[in-house]
Amino acid sequence: MKLKIFFSNAQKAVKITPEIRATLKKAVKTALDYEEFDRDAEISLSFVTNDEIHALNKEYRGIDRPTDVLSFPMLDDDDGSGDTDMYSGAVVLGDIIISAEKAAEQAAEYGHSIMRELAFLAVHSTLHLLGYDHERSKEEEKEMFFKQEEILNIAGITRNGEDK
Repeated sequence: MKLKIFFSNAQKAVKITPEIRATLKKAVKTALDYEEFDRDAEISLSFVTNDEIHALNKEYRGIDRPTDVLSFPMLDDDDGSGDTDMYSGAVVLGDIIISAEKAAEQAAEYGHSIMRELAFLAVHSTLHLLGYDHERSKEEEKEMFFKQEEILNIAGITRNGEDK
């Protein structure tokens, strides 16, 4: 399975380094492998400000406050298929939008690195792109949060930010 992530950065709170991009790609690929997603895939991952994610959260979810991450899945729930890129043939899984400001706040609050927080948010959102929704039921929330931790451990992305 080949994974292409199209990164965009529209914020200045967190420097998005090549190391961060590589770690996030590793985290997303590990999540897809964990879920046995075996088709070539494309994801758009954007870093935005709190103001921008606040506006998106209000527009698309009706929630009038900033959030840490938003997911916009492209997969068809009925059969697990989705749009394919006409040139590469890869499945377009969807868009991940992360507030880098909120991620930095949460990293400080939870006492781990920005790298670990961004990887957590990328894995969380990837599971949403694959159809998981922790807001549907307590059981699905428990399953999703278990999988997130397991995926990050497999990827070697620990709470203190040191890769294994």
